[in-house]
Amino acid sequence: MSVAPTPPRSSCPGSSRASTPDPSTAKDVDGRDKPGHDGRRGWSWLKRGVIVSAVAVVVAAGGLFTYAVSLGPLPLDEARQTSVTVVDRHGKLLRAYAMADGRWRLPVDAATEVDSRYLKLLLAYEDKRFYRHHGVDPLAVGRAALQLVSHGRIVSGGSTITMQLARLMEPRRQRSVGAKLRQMVRAVELEHRLSKQQILDLYLALAPYGGNLEGIRAASIAYFGKEPKRLTLAESALLVALPQSPEHRRLDRHPDIAREARDRVLARMVEDGVVSAEDAAQARAVPVQRQRKPMPILAPHSADQAVATDKTAPLIRLTLDAGLQRALETLARDRAAALGPEISIGIVAVDNTSGEVLAHVGSADYFDDRRAGQVDMTRAVRSPGSTLKPFIYGLAFEDGFVHPESLIDDRPVRFGAYAPENFDMTFQGTVAVRKALQLSLNVPAISLLDRVGAARLTSRLKQAGTELVLPKDEVPGLAMGLGGVGVKLIDLVQLYSALPRLGSVLPLREISRSGNDKRETLRLMDQVAAWQVGSVLLGTPPPENAARSQIAFKTGTSYGYRDAWSVGFDGRMTIGVWVGRPDGAPVPGMIGRVAAAPVLFDAFARSGHLRAPLPKAPRGTLVASNAKLPLPLRRFRPAGDLMQAGDDKALRIQFPLNGSRIDADSEASVGALPVKVAGGVLPMTVMVNGLSVGEIDGRRQRLIAPPGPGFVRLTVMDAAGAADTVVVRIQ
Repeated sequence: MSVAPTPPRSSCPGSSRASTPDPSTAKDVDGRDKPGHDGRRGWSWLKRGVIVSAVAVVVAAGGLFTYAVSLGPLPLDEARQTSVTVVDRHGKLLRAYAMADGRWRLPVDAATEVDSRYLKLLLAYEDKRFYRHHGVDPLAVGRAALQLVSHGRIVSGGSTITMQLARLMEPRRQRSVGAKLRQMVRAVELEHRLSKQQILDLYLALAPYGGNLEGIRAASIAYFGKEPKRLTLAESALLVALPQSPEHRRLDRHPDIAREARDRVLARMVEDGVVSAEDAAQARAVPVQRQRKPMPILAPHSADQAVATDKTAPLIRLTLDAGLQRALETLARDRAAALGPEISIGIVAVDNTSGEVLAHVGSADYFDDRRAGQVDMTRAVRSPGSTLKPFIYGLAFEDGFVHPESLIDDRPVRFGAYAPENFDMTFQGTVAVRKALQLSLNVPAISLLDRVGAARLTSRLKQAGTELVLPKDEVPGLAMGLGGVGVKLIDLVQLYSALPRLGSVLPLREISRSGNDKRETLRLMDQVAAWQVGSVLLGTPPPENAARSQIAFKTGTSYGYRDAWSVGFDGRMTIGVWVGRPDGAPVPGMIGRVAAAPVLFDAFARSGHLRAPLPKAPRGTLVASNAKLPLPLRRFRPAGDLMQAGDDKALRIQFPLNGSRIDADSEASVGALPVKVAGGVLPMTVMVNGLSVGEIDGRRQRLIAPPGPGFVRLTVMDAAGAADTVVVRIQ
């Protein structure tokens, strides 16, 4: 009896039929796992790998973060410190001051202040992917790692511009993997904190170029004498090569080594297609000179004053014009050398419209001890000679008792114990007031000052922003009209600049300020008087060998030939010149017309602008010959003669009183104003703000119509030339 074989059990419990082998567990005849089983196991290992990698990345990131935190904050504030720089109105460098440790580090804006070709060479040579990486370039790091393995030493660091900046901010002497890691971490941090432009600017300010030079701008100025905006290809390649070994390639010590480094940069740029072979060949032909130029020092006195005024500002912008400043400094140095070894010159040039100082030459040579070069003679108190005379005449015109065409006596006269004399010890007799001022006659000026009043002149100049310095325990007197006071050149220029502005003084400004200009306009004299003074000075004969031009000017010479002056203006600019010895010693024969006036005319010629005409005569200006003037204005009578006129009764205005306030009849107009006088000799002329409005009648009075609300100057002159003036306010 046979027994049937037992069928194999199902691999799955409870299965009622034979099952197909599970491909995930089936094996080949040789005992190996089948493919389905291998795929599932591989996927398991892949997941494990991803997890392990993610954990590793997290751990590494955490470690780098912990390491970055341990480094402390980035020293950005220290890295941003630069030399204090003073620039002109256009941003051109006037002067820079070395940092406390003696380094020259000038701020720079790569986008606007650096030659684009230099930037192209720099990035192509140092960091091709600067704008694509985030501080670290993996390709460059990989290349450096392979070189380290193959050579057994660091061949190239794989440093990006950002990593180099990190190294410059935190210098390390050793060249190690740890130092490189630190640079990488800092580079990533820099990229997070700063923009690419800011990183490039900071690098270009810190890169070393040998000695105490840091940054592209300091190097370009010191080695080539120009800003990096105007670099040639040869210069650009040289400056790309220097920071790699700044001391070994210094131009002033190792020009041959620097040239070889430059040529290697050019060769590589040709290989990379950045520079053509022809351009590179021409650049290689340029010799490398062993040189280092001094940092520019333009307007040193202005720069010193500005830095002393604002001790914290890293950048100070002045109103000066670098081109004009350089031209006038050269002029002062050349003219002083011709005048004598101890002579100095000060020059101030001002824009009439804005009151901004365009040039400020404090001495003939800042570094010349014989000329006391570091003393700013534009701010030194000196005797002004005859340069105050125009303001005496201006107040006389304003008071209405004299006109440019009036006649005035130039003859020996005594004012108490004071007897003025002309410079040439001669007298001209009777001359026109215009000619008296143009010839700078002393006696007519003192006669007018006697009428105007020395105290009033002093007060008016002080009101206009100029403080006259009197000798100790002295009060204003007639001698001040010939230089018996002290004044500064810069103040004198400020006063003269009011004349082309028709009497309004705008305080001078030399440091540019952001925001609104809130300087208060001051009053020197009324518009008509200022125009009349300018018209008279425009006719002053020019100095010898100078062409007549549209320059109104005045000269002056102080007592004992100690100071020579000349101040002039046209419609656009006012320039003042002082010549003399800083120690105040006399220089025999040195007079304003010979020593200072030629410098003034040359300064205008070098200013580079066409002469601008003076303003036209203000409305209501009396322009007439002497014969057509009102009788009292035809001839000036000194104050001593006036006391004897009119039957010993001095002319005086009884109404209105000086300084009084008159109420207007209405807001729109002012009613008739009575003017009453006593004394004097008929006929008498009434003038309102210098213009004749009729004659006083037999009852010694007249009704006039003032021009409107505000201050009104009333003057009455009699047939003998006597005059009285009051100022009232119509309200």
